[in-house]
Amino acid sequence: MFEFKITAKDGQARVGELRTPHGTVETPVFMPVGTHGAVKAVSPAELRQIGSQIILSNTYHMYLRPGDELIRNLGGLHEFMGWDGPLLTDSGGFQVFSLGERGMSGNERKSLRTVTEEGVTFRSHLDGSTHRLTPEKSIQIQQNLGADMMMAFDQPVYGLSTETASREAMERSMRWLERSKTEWLKGDTNRQALFGIVQGGTYRRLHRQSAELVAAADLPGNALGGLSVGEGKNAMWEAVESINEILPATKPRYFMGLGEPLDLIEAVIRGVDMFDCVAPSRLARHGTIWRIEGNQDALQAFWLNDTDALLNTTHPSLQISRVNLNNNQYLSSKRPILPNKNIDDLFSFPLCVLHHYLKEHEMLGFRILTLYNLLVLHLILKHTQEAIRKGKCKKIEKVFLTR
Repeated sequence: MFEFKITAKDGQARVGELRTPHGTVETPVFMPVGTHGAVKAVSPAELRQIGSQIILSNTYHMYLRPGDELIRNLGGLHEFMGWDGPLLTDSGGFQVFSLGERGMSGNERKSLRTVTEEGVTFRSHLDGSTHRLTPEKSIQIQQNLGADMMMAFDQPVYGLSTETASREAMERSMRWLERSKTEWLKGDTNRQALFGIVQGGTYRRLHRQSAELVAAADLPGNALGGLSVGEGKNAMWEAVESINEILPATKPRYFMGLGEPLDLIEAVIRGVDMFDCVAPSRLARHGTIWRIEGNQDALQAFWLNDTDALLNTTHPSLQISRVNLNNNQYLSSKRPILPNKNIDDLFSFPLCVLHHYLKEHEMLGFRILTLYNLLVLHLILKHTQEAIRKGKCKKIEKVFLTR
């Protein structure tokens, strides 16, 4: 059973309930990425403790190893991952098309894949073996994996692609959307929902054409693809606004690959509901966290998830910046990463200890920083949800977006 219900709205921003066979998700929501069937270094129980509701896993990687049929025989991806909540799988398209190496100009230099109307032939990055991925094959793999939501197979383009290349990829993606839908309809559509993906590179006219075709497909959910790939923030937000004028408001809208804290707020106020990105764990792997700064009352309200207190503080303004704990200024800092302990005191480690763990490549440091970065994103969206419910979306914008 899949159902999306909007429970509150303020301007274009909305709060919703996304019902799936494995539970209900409150939107707007950020999905941690479990590329290989796990969010790096973090257990499902820890994800639950920090407020994660749904996880994304990558079809390309799970297909190559350990294999979608093995996962099906083991009870599906939920059983394999030890996660009893909702799951979403991508189509594998982004990873397959990323096998084309590109120079700074966006021109392809070398490729491990060949594209035809039928699909994509590619060589595995693991062992060089040759594989064929088509819209039908992508859906079949995702059905074997058994996630609650899955994506239509598409041809993403890079931000610097020409209009001609973007049009060709968009039009092919729309034909592949129909083939994906046909294959999806052969399975249990009550158990797995299919999302279409809007493409079009950086070109508004192509976005709108694609959005009209995706909307006409009348699938349970829709996604914005090919954005956040170097086109510039103004162009990206213009594209989101243009696309969301066309996509039906009654369906969930998923911005693929977006994960910067302030970008999530900007997207939510434009009517987006779902997000994913590898940034929280990738930044953590390199010792970087999103630091929240502001007056003490606002900071305390933020970490305690007290939106009323946050909005009613004397100076409700918080600044978010990236900080690298590898820097020597943290060598002797006794300040904890969080002002409030959480997850069995995991966040009570002082910064000097985390600095040491990072220098020594201790996995505990990576684990703590990953959980911290995910917690920041979850709390930002929790505060935004509550502000929307109270009709105070403009006020939450001022808290985070005021410079």
